[in-house]
Amino acid sequence: MKKTYQDSLFYLVVFATSYFIYIYPFEILSDFILNEKVSRQNSFYSTLFVSFLVIYYFRSHNTFFLLKLFVHEGMGVGFISFWIINLALIISLTNFLNDYQLGITSLTLIILLSIYGLVNARFIKIKKLSIPSSKIKRKYNFVFICDIHLGSNPVSSLRKIVTKINKINYDFLLIGGDLIDSSAFDLKNLSILKSIKKPIFFVTGNHEHYIKNSKEKLGKLNLYNITSLKNDNFLFDDLNIIGIDDYQTTDNQIKTNLALENKTKFNLTLVHKSSIWYKIFDNTDLMLAGHTHNGQIFPFNLFVKIKFKYSFGLYRNKNSYLYVSSGSGCWGPRMRLGTSNEIVYIELSPNIN
Repeated sequence: MKKTYQDSLFYLVVFATSYFIYIYPFEILSDFILNEKVSRQNSFYSTLFVSFLVIYYFRSHNTFFLLKLFVHEGMGVGFISFWIINLALIISLTNFLNDYQLGITSLTLIILLSIYGLVNARFIKIKKLSIPSSKIKRKYNFVFICDIHLGSNPVSSLRKIVTKINKINYDFLLIGGDLIDSSAFDLKNLSILKSIKKPIFFVTGNHEHYIKNSKEKLGKLNLYNITSLKNDNFLFDDLNIIGIDDYQTTDNQIKTNLALENKTKFNLTLVHKSSIWYKIFDNTDLMLAGHTHNGQIFPFNLFVKIKFKYSFGLYRNKNSYLYVSSGSGCWGPRMRLGTSNEIVYIELSPNIN
């Protein structure tokens, strides 16, 4: 009974989302520009068809290019269209523009913002952070990346990231989860990482645990120069690098961090989600996390700020720091609007005060 209820709720949510993202904005555009209203019957069957495609795509792990393009990029274009169309409907109440003018203006904005989002997502910026600490004797430079989403994103995106990283002077690389998000991804493509001659430390994100045979695949990461820190730590001179696995309760994550803390070292916690930071202020010196993508497409980042206490950027509590990255890649639509892909370069320096 419970499963039937959950399945029904799932299909209802998919149906509603498919309508509001893929169908509704373009029904309003049709009404504005062509003065043609779509019948409820056509609207229902169109939404049903799109819902089927979305469910089939995610459940079958189908990699057919056109289907992937429709689901992912269609999601991004639809989301942008949704808020532009709703804004247009509000403006229509003022009679400032007639329906045709509103329709053409809305369509132009949708096209321009969608193109900008697609182009912007192809770039990766390097974000530099400087963190002081009295616990270290020398300067450390390291790189943090997360949310690359290989599978949804092509191998070329990883190649681009590695090329940029190899131009940086650093001690080690940290990967904060969601490196892979598709069962169809061939692990052999990770051999690109072998060009990195520095230590690589990795923790899982939520997406690694969604893929088929995830345990087996994660067990092979060491073949590609990756040290997986599954609730484990690694001592790197003055640094105690703590890796927290994503696939466990928040309470277990907190207990794991406390158990792996080294009070004589600089404790650097690597975790996919930032939700435990407020519980371990006194037990970590720097926490690095991702997951949120900073909302990826405006204005979704406004909702992300409501959902997540620590959604993006650098936070500080006494001598403890948290940085939540916007991610090095995209999930779903390969689009960025009001946000950026980033590689985080961190300079950790002795505090001489």
